Amino acid sequence: MAKKQDTFYFDTFTSCAGHAVEASRILRKCIDNYDPDNLSGILDEIHKVEHDADMKKHELMNVLAKAFITPIEREDIVLLSQCLDEVVDKLEDVVLRLYCDNVKKIRPEMHQAVDVVERCCSEMHLMVQDFSNFKHSKTLKDRIISINTMEEEADRIFIENMRKLHTSETEPLEIIIWRDVYRYLEQCADACEHVADSCEKVLMNNT
Repeated sequence: MAKKQDTFYFDTFTSCAGHAVEASRILRKCIDNYDPDNLSGILDEIHKVEHDADMKKHELMNVLAKAFITPIEREDIVLLSQCLDEVVDKLEDVVLRLYCDNVKKIRPEMHQAVDVVERCCSEMHLMVQDFSNFKHSKTLKDRIISINTMEEEADRIFIENMRKLHTSETEPLEIIIWRDVYRYLEQCADACEHVADSCEKVLMNNT
C-alpha cells in the first residue's frame, strides 16, 4: 500500500508538469497564429488546463493530509506541488495580459521568448519524470542544470526586449503594455526554475 501511495505522489507531479507543457503549447499557438478576436477562446482553453492542474493539486493535498508516511518530506511535497501549480498560473497570466490589454498585434520579439518558455516547460516535464527515481536517476542533475540555463536565456531575452522596447517605441501606452507582457512571460521561466530548485533540494537532502 505504501509503495502504491508513493507512486501516486510522483505520478501527480508528472501529471501537473504535463499540464504546464499543454499550457505552453496553447500559448505558443496563440502567439504563432495571433488573432485578437480569438483571445477569449484561447483564454478559455488555457484556463481549463489551469483548472485541471488545480484539481490535481487539491487531490494531492487531500491524500497528503491523511498520509502517515510519505516518500519525501511533507513540506517538500507541498513546495513542489505549489511550484508546479505556479508554472501553469504564470502561463495563463500571459494570455490574460494580452486579453485584458486588448493587444492587437504581436511584437516579433515575442516569438523567441515564447520558444524558450516552451522548451523550459518540456524539459521540466522530463525532469519531473526523472524525479520519481531521484535517488538513482543518472539524468536528473543534468535536467536541473538545463532548466537553470534556459532560465538564464529567458533573462537575457527579457533584458534585450525591454531595452529595445524603451529605445525604439514612442507610444507610452505600448511601452506600459509590453513591459508587463515581457515581465509575465519571463516569470514563466522563473517558475520552471523554482520547480527545478525544489527537486534539487530534495535530491541534496536525500543522497
